[in-house]
Amino acid sequence: MGKRELTVLRGVSLNIERGELVAIMGPSGSGKSTMLNLIGCLDRPTSGSYYLDDREVSHLNSGELAEIRGKKIGFVFQTFNLLPRLSAVANVELGMRYAGGGNHRRALEALERVGLAERANHRPTELSGGEMQRVAIARALVKNPPLILADEPTGNLDSRSGEEIISILTSLHAEQDVTLVMITHDANIAHHCQRIIHLKDGEVVEEERV
Repeated sequence: MGKRELTVLRGVSLNIERGELVAIMGPSGSGKSTMLNLIGCLDRPTSGSYYLDDREVSHLNSGELAEIRGKKIGFVFQTFNLLPRLSAVANVELGMRYAGGGNHRRALEALERVGLAERANHRPTELSGGEMQRVAIARALVKNPPLILADEPTGNLDSRSGEEIISILTSLHAEQDVTLVMITHDANIAHHCQRIIHLKDGEVVEEERV
C-alpha cells in the first residue's frame, strides 16, 4: 500500500506586512501549527510558494532554512523550551548562536527589556511560568529578528501571567517595529492584535481587523 499524503493546508493565500501584529486562530486540526511551521521555515510546503522578506524560501535546503531561522526569526513556544541546567542569561545567549555567537551584555539587556534583569542568574527551575516565558521572549528578541513567531505563548500560564506576557509582546512590537505572528485559542488575547486570521479545515475562512 502506498503512503497516503495528508493535506493540512489547502489553497491558502496570505500576505503579512512588515511590522504587522497578527493572530492566527482556529479549532484543533485546522492547520494553525502547520501554518506557523511554514512561516517559520521549519517545514517546506509540498506545493505553492512562500516569500520571506522578498526571498522565495520554500525550496531552500535544510542548511539554508536553518540560517534564515537563526538570523531572521525569533520563536516563542508554549512550553518555553529552556535548557534547565543553564541560567536565564545563558539561555538568552543561545538565541544568538546563528547571529555571530553569544554576547553576555546583549543577553542581559534583552532580559532587562522584559523586566527580568534581577533574575539573570537563576535557572528555569527557580523561575515561575511567567518568568520562564519572559526568558523565552528575551531569547527570541536578542538577535533583533524582523519576525517573531509565538505559538500559544500564554497557553501554560494563568490569566494574570498571560496578560503580562501579551503586554510585553505588544509593547515590543510597538517599540521595535517587529512583525509578530501569534497562534492563540484565546479570543481576548487575539484582540490585542491588529488582524485575526481564522483557519478551519486547512483554509482561511475569515480575516478580521481589530
